[in-house]
Amino acid sequence: MNGDIFHNLQLFANPIDNYIPNKKDKNLIYFGPGIHQLKGDKLLVPSGKTVYVAGGSVLMGQIEMNGVRDVKVLGRGIIGHSVKMGIRIANSKNVLVEGLFCTQCSTGGSDSVTIRNVKSISYYGWGDGMNVFASNNVLFDGVFCRNSDDCTTVYGTRGGFVGGCRNITMKDSTLWADVAHPILIGTHGNTPNPEVLENLNYINIDILDHKEAQIDYQGCMSLNAGDNNLIRNVRFENIRVEDFRQGQLLNMRVFYNAKYCTSPGRGIENVLFKDVVYNGKNSEQSIIAGYDDNRKIKNVVFENLVINGKLITDDMQEKPKWFKTSDMARIFVGEHVEGVKFIAK
Repeated sequence: MNGDIFHNLQLFANPIDNYIPNKKDKNLIYFGPGIHQLKGDKLLVPSGKTVYVAGGSVLMGQIEMNGVRDVKVLGRGIIGHSVKMGIRIANSKNVLVEGLFCTQCSTGGSDSVTIRNVKSISYYGWGDGMNVFASNNVLFDGVFCRNSDDCTTVYGTRGGFVGGCRNITMKDSTLWADVAHPILIGTHGNTPNPEVLENLNYINIDILDHKEAQIDYQGCMSLNAGDNNLIRNVRFENIRVEDFRQGQLLNMRVFYNAKYCTSPGRGIENVLFKDVVYNGKNSEQSIIAGYDDNRKIKNVVFENLVINGKLITDDMQEKPKWFKTSDMARIFVGEHVEGVKFIAK
């Protein structure tokens, strides 16, 4: 109530946990209520195991799935108080993480991963929330991220993982970025062996905050194609953005950021923003910009974009004939961009 957003209690309502752990099950790794210090600050989970972290338990360390399959990590406990990365999924398949509270949760080099009803809160520098590197078929369902860097990212080659990304979905989730982006796609990849990041879906998302002073790293919804990445077939649908503290509503660029990239991206294609609503006064000018004639942004559709109660369309009556529709939305559309439409349906 006093405007202090950093010294506060955050409460979460969980559905009732219907999982009843059988402590005699040899495939169950059980942590009951209390504080548990993991040996070596890490639990390496074998294939076929279920880890259950009961409500009232705190694991001091990291849970890691590395080169395994058919693993579940469940419960209502807390993970990661002695390390920055609470949950790490690496080179694994068929992994479910559900119901837990952690710091960072990353997925790299993996396939068929579901992260459901997980809360990620981080306070330290570069404290991303839920990263995806070189993985396919990843679902984030009903997650909450409040992070001291990007809440959720999709990258190609990065951190020892190699390859593009396909079929990544986040739905019914809430994002709060104290620094950097709520959603970031595309910065990192493999310049010598170009990759594709495609079929990326963000459905029914609440963006509560975004605070970034550096213009290069602004954007509640940010597609930044670097490292020869091609980003295509991206869908943002039913996105509600509150009046964040500082930044841009969206940032779409094919760019070369020498600090983090080794080359510009190849392009961004086929992006839909459907039923996106922003209410506020702090958004700076958004950007859509390609790199050159061979590295363009193509086919971007805004369907039912509403800013402060105003529907933005190509045929809106309030728009002077000599204006671009993007001017009405405070979006700068630069060079090497084609096929931008604002429609209502």
